[in-house]
Amino acid sequence: MALAYLGSKKANPAAVMSSPPHLILTQDELKKIAAYKAVEFVESGMVLGLGTGTTAKHAIDRIGELLRQGKLANIIGIPTSTQTHEQASSLGIPLSDLDTHPVLDLAIDGADEVDPDMNLVKGRGGSLLREKMIEGCCKKFVVIVDESKLVAYVGGSGLAMPVEIVPFCWKFTAQKLQSLFEESGCVAKLRVSAENGEPYVTDNGNFIIDLYFKKDIGDLRAAGDAMLRLAGVVEHGMFIDMATTLIVAGEFGVTVRNKCSEF
Repeated sequence: MALAYLGSKKANPAAVMSSPPHLILTQDELKKIAAYKAVEFVESGMVLGLGTGTTAKHAIDRIGELLRQGKLANIIGIPTSTQTHEQASSLGIPLSDLDTHPVLDLAIDGADEVDPDMNLVKGRGGSLLREKMIEGCCKKFVVIVDESKLVAYVGGSGLAMPVEIVPFCWKFTAQKLQSLFEESGCVAKLRVSAENGEPYVTDNGNFIIDLYFKKDIGDLRAAGDAMLRLAGVVEHGMFIDMATTLIVAGEFGVTVRNKCSEF
């Protein structure tokens, strides 16, 4: 299905809709459209950060397909999780790590929330630490989402803002995190596995505390710094001022926004 691409969210929807008005795409179809658009930024010879999650999975599948077709060559992938490592390996994508390639050309990943300043919430899939390490050292970070991920402010979806912590005395750390954002009506919950009810363990052997906010937490950098000053906190899921390009698939097509452009 052909979709037009928008340069700004303020474009006239009627001018860009090329599909029949009654056609409704599923969320997964929207993710796939955004992911395929993101892969257009990939060039042969690049070192790529490979994201984690349902949206990033579509991009990795596409990269693997283009490699098989000979349309891409000499790609090296740096996976952000064990799950992504397994997927990329199964597709024949050559893999390496940050020790060997400390600077990446491009990273492609999804996000759980995107605010109007292109700040992100990531980590509901559990890979926030490795994602931040890898996506923090790339020349270009392309974020791919469907329009349901757009929020007025970080935490605005009412869903989790993850924080990775060490398992030792996790209740103590969770209470410290909750107290830190008491004015925002924060509730801190230990993430547990849906399979056995045991604490969810990250690829790094840590736990995740999910923070739920009722109000805007204000200055994101100050909030992030305050969390990282707490002993026991490894990393938080706010990706502040990291995305360079945002691709959003929605009802009327795909919008592509660069960091310096208007939302």
